[in-house]
Amino acid sequence: MEAKLIERLETAVARLETLSSGGISARGLPDSAVEVSSDPSSLAFDDLKAEYGAKVSAAAEKIGGQVLDVTKLVLEAFSVQKKLLIEIKQTQKPDMAGLVEFLKPLNEVISKVNAMTEGRRSDFFNHLKSAGDSLSALAWIAYTGKDCGMSMPIAHVEESWQMAEFYNNKVLVEYRNKDQYHVEWAKALKELYLPGLREYVKNHYPLGPVWSASGKKASGASPKAPPPGAPAPPPPPPASLFSSEPSQPSSSQPKQGMSAVFQEISGGNVSAGLKKVTADMKTKNRTDRTGVVSASEKETHSSSSFSKVGPPKLELQMGRKWAVENQIGRKNLVIDDCDAKQSVYIYGCKDSVLQIQGKVNNITIDKCTKMGVVFKDVVAACEVVNCSGVEVQCQGSAPTISVDNTSGCQLYLSKDSLGASITTAKSSEINVLVPTGPDGDWILRIFGDNVFDLKHTFKYLGMFGGLEKMAGMLNLRRRAGSNHQAGSDCLLTLDCFMVLKKSRVFQRNPNPRILPALALYGLVSVLGSEFY
Repeated sequence: MEAKLIERLETAVARLETLSSGGISARGLPDSAVEVSSDPSSLAFDDLKAEYGAKVSAAAEKIGGQVLDVTKLVLEAFSVQKKLLIEIKQTQKPDMAGLVEFLKPLNEVISKVNAMTEGRRSDFFNHLKSAGDSLSALAWIAYTGKDCGMSMPIAHVEESWQMAEFYNNKVLVEYRNKDQYHVEWAKALKELYLPGLREYVKNHYPLGPVWSASGKKASGASPKAPPPGAPAPPPPPPASLFSSEPSQPSSSQPKQGMSAVFQEISGGNVSAGLKKVTADMKTKNRTDRTGVVSASEKETHSSSSFSKVGPPKLELQMGRKWAVENQIGRKNLVIDDCDAKQSVYIYGCKDSVLQIQGKVNNITIDKCTKMGVVFKDVVAACEVVNCSGVEVQCQGSAPTISVDNTSGCQLYLSKDSLGASITTAKSSEINVLVPTGPDGDWILRIFGDNVFDLKHTFKYLGMFGGLEKMAGMLNLRRRAGSNHQAGSDCLLTLDCFMVLKKSRVFQRNPNPRILPALALYGLVSVLGSEFY
């Protein structure tokens, strides 16, 4: 501890000697720069980067690739924030436009990180999203007061990390039993913000940054003056835009603004300058706009729409990743030669079904519509991202299933996957179906074991038609309400059922496809063996 304190003091003395020998800092601030170099908040920020930033950097060095690149940008953003905090102590508080210009260097670094998450989904997408979302915590520096629309700096840091924690937890789950370097990186990134940045803000800027009252003005806070030699700005427009007369003295000038508009409307023919719409200009009479689409136009439109979609793929890339892309209307896609070290990435598929016959490491379904995926076992997780109307069935085990930014998803779990951890974010219409009964029948789970479908029964009794027609054949009338009302239709359906039951028509009819073997109309599964 003493050695570290002595080292910090020697560093501070060396900075002071350098600044005193030069007289004026590189920014042109003679004495304030010397004070900033020994400022406790500035030294504490260095300690923050040295203690927590070094852990993230060391873990990223072991991983390399995009994880190392995004980590360098995160640490660069922290360095930029330190420079901005130093300038804040020497700068007057700007207006909103000046504040945006002042924080532009920080926004540029954050934009670089966000750009890495765009385009084709990377294998380290969760790392990139976690780092990108976490950088929003650095926006605490823009807090200017209770009326600025932001939370207090400490609360803002905590709320910002909550957004990034969703993807950070994905990294932990995916690599907890596979690669400890990724787990170390995810934990170090969290410590950089909680408790690292949070404690720094709490100790030095709990109420936000403190601007200088007598410092320089922030760059961009005031409008720039025209360069020397530039022409003078044009004179203001005439007082009246509606008058063709030359400008008059102020005492005789016409009305301006809305008064001039109303004066013009009441003074003459307002429609004098409008064009007359002739018969050939009307839409119904125009020959260039018809409701008939020729075959050539259809072909052109269809070819242009399909040209935006890449070629379909179903291949193993680099021996580690199965790529299933742009499959449309394919119901018989099968991956049977796979192992636990391979991952499956499904992208841009529509109205297709894929069967994965074997254990894989990870399954990702991205930007798919009406896609069905059936798999046996997955080691890490099954992810559904940016999809619509997909169905996923697990026939074996799956420790984690995550659904993100998806509208309409049916998850069918097996008995071995009932303990799966299911996580959803920004999604709707998510249904999870679990098996029950001795054979794990899904129909039994959805409808129960006492099911009677009148439409199915009427079909095999030779009675065809709607509910009203069937009731008429059985000499039944509605007790209350009218057709297509839920309560009235339910009551009439019950009356039809009771009449058929009392007549014991099922026992007299030898057809084995109706009671006592009950079946749902349109479904193959037979429910139950006895009804009475």
